Amino acid sequence: MATILIVDDSATMMEGHKRILEKQGHTVFSAEDGEEGVAKSLELMPDLILMDVVMPKMNGFQATRKITRNETTKHIPVVIVTSKDQQTDIMWGKRQGACDYLIKPADDNMLRQTVDRFLASAAS
Repeated sequence: MATILIVDDSATMMEGHKRILEKQGHTVFSAEDGEEGVAKSLELMPDLILMDVVMPKMNGFQATRKITRNETTKHIPVVIVTSKDQQTDIMWGKRQGACDYLIKPADDNMLRQTVDRFLASAAS
């Protein structure tokens, strides 16, 4: 299946998402902050990235912008998954290059459908 990078400083959220995605047959890697997420996106070249926003060192908006504006990684879909649920946050996340924006806690089915949708469109 696909290689997915989860960037989130919450071990509970990361494990929950990892469990869902591994059940679907995906290989899942993790990063605990935006800086590590940017570095791992270059190292792993994942098929998809799930990005939290509120993290230490570099927030998810900054990390998303770095990934989606880098010539090497700009093709990787980034889905923001965060508790920041204001319309301005959603608009800002998409302006940074995120292809979608899910509010935590993301419903298991919604997470699976979103991942499947972007993996399918990346494959075509």
